Amino acid sequence: MFKRAILRVSLGLALGTVALATQAADITGAGASFPYPIYAKWAAQYHQETGNRVNYQSIGSGGGQQQIIAKTVDFGASDDPMKAEALEESKLLQFPAIIGGTVPVVNIDGIKPGELKLSGAVLADIFLGKVKKWNDKAIADLNPGLTLPAADIIVVHRSDGSGTTFGWTNYLSKVSADWKEKVGEGKAVKWPTGQGGKGNDGVAAYVRQLKNSVGYVEYAYAKQNNLAWTQLQNQAGKFVQPSQEAFAAAAANADWNSAPGMGVVLTNEPGDASWPVTAASFILVHKTQAKPENGKAVLSFFDWAFKNGAKMAAELDYVPMPETVVQQVQNAWKSEIKAADGAAVWK
Repeated sequence: MFKRAILRVSLGLALGTVALATQAADITGAGASFPYPIYAKWAAQYHQETGNRVNYQSIGSGGGQQQIIAKTVDFGASDDPMKAEALEESKLLQFPAIIGGTVPVVNIDGIKPGELKLSGAVLADIFLGKVKKWNDKAIADLNPGLTLPAADIIVVHRSDGSGTTFGWTNYLSKVSADWKEKVGEGKAVKWPTGQGGKGNDGVAAYVRQLKNSVGYVEYAYAKQNNLAWTQLQNQAGKFVQPSQEAFAAAAANADWNSAPGMGVVLTNEPGDASWPVTAASFILVHKTQAKPENGKAVLSFFDWAFKNGAKMAAELDYVPMPETVVQQVQNAWKSEIKAADGAAVWK
């Protein structure tokens, strides 16, 4: 499991150590837990190669948006792309940094990772509290070869404002009219049933501890916590396993110009190989930088990550941004991010 306190110490990311690093460029960011595993890995290698430190706190997408708007961090991170009016109001630039997948995870005796099959409609009914037992006919019919217990299903969801929840509820709203009408989508919703965990790591911890539970986490958390993820039926009607290839298939036809701030939502995409709950994670920075040296340090870190972080991303089953998208992002850095005197921060 990713233990944030240990990571901050081992990477030299704690704020107390930042004050000691007079020679290094130190930046702070906060937000989404979905990309935390890869941001932590990038930060460790970046510090090793450059001496520069990145203190990223995994507090949820809602917290990341709030902190960058309040200017208490150098960058925010969110899996719930901000709308055009919100970006304009706070004078923020938004760009995608990484692509990954959210997976259903279960704790059922005898069920191994990738064995259980679920559809979007059945998932919605589980999270609505309509399907209450693991041997319910709706689940059993999808899994004729598995022995499922006559046990109550314990639903685990996020308790904090979460971009992972936005993607999850956006997906459920696309595959279930009942879910869309009764619950809808958002970083935080009124859950019909279940108990909440803070962050992807909190949900993973609950599912690991609670027999007969089901939750949703970014794929790296499922693997790191040895959780049993499920197959999921996609829009094409195919049951697919989560993988970097399945996430890439979902993102393959993304039109990054179709939404403000490149805020493309990648749930329930077409294609036989597509994973249904794929998402991009976004970075938020102010267009006018009161401390241009900090702004440049943020962009330098993500420039390094785009150029050097693909292998590390693949090792955690994330999908790096395509080179054409990176070029588009960096063109926006050059044209839109300025110092107070109007000088370009990135050249």
